Amino acid sequence: MPQKVAQGNWHSGPSGRKSVVKHNDKETMTAPAAFHRITENRPSRWLVTIDHATNRVPDWVAGGDLGIDPAEMGRHIAYDIGALGLGLSLADHLAAPVVWSDFSRLVIDPNRGEDDPTLVMQLYDGTVIAANRAISAAGVEERLDRLHRPYHDALETLAAARPDRVICAIHSFTPQLRGRAPRPWEVGVLHSHLDSRLALPLIAALAQAGICVGDNEPYSGHLVGDSVDRHALGPGRPNVLIELRQDLIADESGQKFWAARLAPILVAALQTSTL
Repeated sequence: MPQKVAQGNWHSGPSGRKSVVKHNDKETMTAPAAFHRITENRPSRWLVTIDHATNRVPDWVAGGDLGIDPAEMGRHIAYDIGALGLGLSLADHLAAPVVWSDFSRLVIDPNRGEDDPTLVMQLYDGTVIAANRAISAAGVEERLDRLHRPYHDALETLAAARPDRVICAIHSFTPQLRGRAPRPWEVGVLHSHLDSRLALPLIAALAQAGICVGDNEPYSGHLVGDSVDRHALGPGRPNVLIELRQDLIADESGQKFWAARLAPILVAALQTSTL
């Protein structure tokens, strides 16, 4: 059955232009959205979230152009490559609701707290983000109000919809940062020392399945104010953050393959955890 995609409302840009969004293969004119979600016929206790799903720059932000080369907007600095397709497919396998942002992390990072100094990046992996260099406090507040806060409000609404909710945050990582060593892991499982109840059995299950898995690799799993901290650690919800190496999920076939591979392992890990 086709799933309805619900969109988060936000104000259209100064031009008043509307964007074209496809609903069940039909094009309709609608206001741009800060986020999207699929909830219909999704009875699972899992909630799949995708913070860095797209590289879209709204028209009202610097005319829709951050002042960097278009090729740079296709890199990991702008969004998590492959994460959206992976997350949507994984949510299908889990019969889980899913919510994702629809703005580039370079506009404002939804996986940062409002007071985080990296909320609006001016330099990322060697690339200067020209439109962010002289951004004012009012400019940051506008991006918070029109993008960051609506996304988090939607995420929290879905998370709070049932008391036994389990959050699975989907991200992807680049195989190698500039000037750094290659990253060998296929999957990284990030978790905080405050709650590893689901992460540790998941890491064990992934390793048993023959997957090269990183425990809090390639990043640390604890960041005050990030999405997991805000919606899982704070309220005490079971959670796991999964990072897939981008070259493995760069196309639809890879995304579907890894979603099908991860789903039963996630289910088994949750059962093992007895959460």
